[in-house]
Amino acid sequence: MSHFPKKVMLVSGESSGDQHAANLFLELKQRCPSIQGIGMGGKKMADAGVAIHYDSSNIGVIGVIEVIKRYAEIRRALKAMQQLLLDQRPDLLICVDYKEFNFKLATFAKKHGIKVLFYVSPQIWAWRPGRVVKYGKVIDMMAVIFPFEVPYYEKENVPVRYVGHPSVDKAHAKRSREENFKEFELAIERPVVGILPGSRTDEINRMLPIMLQAAALIQKAIPDVQFVLPQADSVTDKLLQASFQQSNIKVKAIKSQFHDTVQCCDAVMTVSGTATLEIALLKVPMLVAYKLSTITYLLAKILVNTEFIGLPNIIAGKAVVKEFIQHEATAQNLAEEILHILRDKQYAELIHESLQAVKIKVGEGGGSENMAELVIEMLQDK
Repeated sequence: MSHFPKKVMLVSGESSGDQHAANLFLELKQRCPSIQGIGMGGKKMADAGVAIHYDSSNIGVIGVIEVIKRYAEIRRALKAMQQLLLDQRPDLLICVDYKEFNFKLATFAKKHGIKVLFYVSPQIWAWRPGRVVKYGKVIDMMAVIFPFEVPYYEKENVPVRYVGHPSVDKAHAKRSREENFKEFELAIERPVVGILPGSRTDEINRMLPIMLQAAALIQKAIPDVQFVLPQADSVTDKLLQASFQQSNIKVKAIKSQFHDTVQCCDAVMTVSGTATLEIALLKVPMLVAYKLSTITYLLAKILVNTEFIGLPNIIAGKAVVKEFIQHEATAQNLAEEILHILRDKQYAELIHESLQAVKIKVGEGGGSENMAELVIEMLQDK
């Protein structure tokens, strides 16, 4: 590639975006060793070699009330990134998910003549379709990770490229199930239930206590059950301990080994988000539970036009796993569904088969590689 070294700015605000951006930058460096990466993100991006100018671990929030609480911090981050754009003038701004924040940043970049590539489309099928046009005005290319997203952009003449879902390549365990049971000191003959309360502070504080209450009910019914919690990089021990201390359930928290931990599970309780897709790709039966603050929930009901919140259900276009939202997300409901999965082999098998169909629908892997090729193409067109 001519005119080296090139400089890209990557901006992500959450655990899954941090992972996607890190994978992309690693692929880019393989193709162009002299490429420079700067931006906002977390530990994974830093480890991949991106110079982090703002640590995003404090600003990954969801919901209106939560955003208001962290508003000053989010504003500070946005100002810092706008300043970085002006100071460094990267050859390309790559916005990774974190929609509202990155939309504002993309608008600013466009105004200052900096090329913008948006990676991971906002869920336009769930929100007002008018957003496609809005995004089209501030970006040079939208990279989508689901094949069914392409027509939404084509219809409005917004440049779009389907790159494949980055999780497809990543969603497999590094070790065999037997090796993992040994590694994590779990008994292979006893059932294992996964607890996934999310990667954001607000989510964990809201969902982990409910999941632990459900775990107590499950343990009452199946005394030899084992509980594991795959701990995201962005989640501190202190944050988990606050909930663990309120419960007498023994949960084994396993750091940075998501797929290997999930592979050991017979059933999983999870919040919505990328995790639901990764669990689906591993074909582990699950339930999806979510609670928002009342105001956020009521607003979402007005604005969001989707029947489901779990990605496996959205992709399948039907309920392949049960969802428990807001007042339905009770310990009793979660426990009953997990017990149903554990006790009824036929039911578990049915979910397993439906998840296999979801896996086929998600399509090919190669997300990070395709994305790296697209970045190079855009840098050469500069």
